[in-house]
Amino acid sequence: MNKKQKKMLIRILISAALLIALSFAPVTGIARFVLYLVPYLIIGYDILLKAFKGIKNRQMFDENFLMAVATVGAIAIALYEQSGDYTEAIAVMLFYQIGELFQSYAVGKSRRNISELMDIRPDYANVEQDGKLEKVDPDEVEIGSVIVVQPGEKVPIDGVILEGSSTLNTSALTGESIPREAAAGDEIISGCINMTGLLKVKTTKEFGESTVSRILDLVENASSRKSRSEEFISRFARIYTPAVCYAALALAFLPPLVRMIGMGLAADWDIWIYRALTFLVISCPCALVISIPLSFFAGIGGASNAGVLVKGSNYLETLSQTKIVVFDKTGTLTRGVFEVNGIHHNEMEDEKLIEYAALAESASSHPISRSIQKAYGKEIDRSRVTDIREISGNGVLAKVDGHEVAAGNDKLMERLGIEYIGCHLVGTIIHVAVDGTYAGHIVISDVLKPHSKEAVRELKTAGVQKTVMLTGDIRRVAEQVAGELGLDAVYSELLPADKVEKVEALLASKPEKEKLAFVGDGINDAPVLGRADIGIAMGAMGSDAAIEAADVVLMDDDPMKISKAIKISRKCLRIVYQNIVFAIGVKLICLLLGALGIANMWLAIFADVGVMIIAVLNAIRALFVKNL
Repeated sequence: MNKKQKKMLIRILISAALLIALSFAPVTGIARFVLYLVPYLIIGYDILLKAFKGIKNRQMFDENFLMAVATVGAIAIALYEQSGDYTEAIAVMLFYQIGELFQSYAVGKSRRNISELMDIRPDYANVEQDGKLEKVDPDEVEIGSVIVVQPGEKVPIDGVILEGSSTLNTSALTGESIPREAAAGDEIISGCINMTGLLKVKTTKEFGESTVSRILDLVENASSRKSRSEEFISRFARIYTPAVCYAALALAFLPPLVRMIGMGLAADWDIWIYRALTFLVISCPCALVISIPLSFFAGIGGASNAGVLVKGSNYLETLSQTKIVVFDKTGTLTRGVFEVNGIHHNEMEDEKLIEYAALAESASSHPISRSIQKAYGKEIDRSRVTDIREISGNGVLAKVDGHEVAAGNDKLMERLGIEYIGCHLVGTIIHVAVDGTYAGHIVISDVLKPHSKEAVRELKTAGVQKTVMLTGDIRRVAEQVAGELGLDAVYSELLPADKVEKVEALLASKPEKEKLAFVGDGINDAPVLGRADIGIAMGAMGSDAAIEAADVVLMDDDPMKISKAIKISRKCLRIVYQNIVFAIGVKLICLLLGALGIANMWLAIFADVGVMIIAVLNAIRALFVKNL
C-alpha cells in the first residue's frame, strides 16, 4: 500500500470504530447528531469537498455529487423525523470508501505489475576512461562509443558486441523465457540483461532512439489512444449521470404531488425522498467508469509481458476483429539472410566443393559470397588464391591451390562452355567447375523462420479467414514459400506502391466489420503498414520507419506472436463486454428495486461496491496471457 491508501485505511478503521461505539452510547438529540457527525466527516470530508468543487465548476454530475447528496439527504431525513438514526448515512459513505480503497489498490497493483514487467530502463552505462569504468547517464553516450556491460547489468544502449560472449535474458523485451547466446559480432539490444560474461559493446544508436526507449515510450503513451468501447463509456457517463439525477428528482417530487393533488392521499414526502436518495446511490456508475479503462490497461500490460507492444487500446480493439492477415515475405516470414541450403551433383566431397567456392569468392563482399564463406566456417587463407577475376553478372574465376576454379550462375557455365546440371530447388544456384570440369552446384536461399508455418496454422485456429503474402521476390520463389506455409494467396514481383494497391483492393473487397492486418519489417513496408486497418511491425530487426508506422510491434520478430496478440486482444474485449453487460444489468435491476422501495440504501451501496469489486477483479484477468 502507498501512503494515500494507508491514510484511507486509517480513516476507515477510525470511522468504523466510532460508528460501533456510538451505537452503544446513550446520547440523544443534538448531542447525538454532533457525535455522529464526527465519523461522517472523517470518512467523507474528501467526497464532500470534491462534490462542492464540482458544483462550483459546474461539473457536478459525478459519483462524488451522487454520494454527497444521498448521504446528506439521509441525515436530513433522520433530523426531520427526529429518529436519531444517522448510522445509514455514515455506513453508506464508509462502504463506498472501502470500495474506493479496494479499487485504488487493484489499479495500483496492475500498474505495478506492468511497471515490473517493463522495468527495463537502465540507470547507467559503463564507459572506460583511463583504465577505469565510469558510470554515466545513458543519454550522454554518443553513437560509436564503446561501453562495458558487466554480468548482471542491463544493456543500456543498442550496439554491436566487440569483445566477449555471454548469455542474455531478453524476457522483459520479448516474453521469451529461454536465454539467448551472444558473441563478438552479434547485435545486442538495450533492455536485455547480461547474465554471464563481460561484454564490450560499440553503440549504434543514441539512448533516445534505442530499443528500450522506444518500448517505454510506446507503453507510456498507449493509454492516450482510447478505444471505441472507452469512448462509449465516456459518452454514456456524460448522458447517464445527469439523467439519473433528474430521474431521482422526479422520483422525490412527482409521486408525492400526484398522491396529494390527484388522489387526495398523504404525500409521504420522507418515503419518496428516501427512495430518490437510494436511487442516486445505486445509480453511481463506478464499475463501468473504472473497469473498462482498467481492462484495456491490463490487456496492454499483458501483451507487453508477452513481447507484443500495442500502441493504444483502440488498436487492441481493432486487432480483436482481424480476419485477414497480409504478410511481407523477407524478414517477416523468412529470416532475410542468405544461407547455403544444399550441395548437389558434386563430384567431390561437400566440404571440398564449399572450400573451393569460398576461396574463389573470398575477394567479394556480396551477400551470396558471404553466405558461402560462412558455410565454409573456417578462416580464409588468401595466400592460396591468385588471379581472381570477377565477371559482372556471371560470377568469379580464380586459381585455388593452382587449380582453375569457376563459381557463378548458368551464364558463367555457358560462357566457359561447361555443361552444367540445373537444380529443382528455388533459390540462387552457384555452379562450381574445377579445371574445366563441372563439380556440382550450391543452393543459396533465404530460409523460413522456425515458427512461420506454425504461425500461419495458429492464425487459422484463432479465426483468421484469409492469409496473403505480398513480396517483391520472383514468382517461383514466392509461390514455393507460400506453398510451404499454406498461405491462401500470394502476389509476387511487387514494388512498394504495388503492395499498397493490393492492400487497398483487399480492404475494398472485405466486409466493413472485418479488419485487415499487415505484417512487415522494412522501410518499404511503412506505407502499407499505415494503410492497413492495423499494422504489425517486427521490432527487433525491423526498420525504424516500419516500427513508427505500425500500430503493434513484435519485439522478437517471431510471427507466432501475431496469433498471440489477436488472442490477447480478444480476451481483453471479452472482459470489457462482460463488465459492460454485468454492470449495466445489475444497475438497472437495482434502480428498479430502489424506485419501488424494495432496495434500501444499505443494499444499494452493497450492490454498488460489490459490482465495482467484481468488475475490477474481472478486468485484472486481462493481465494474465501466458496460456493463450
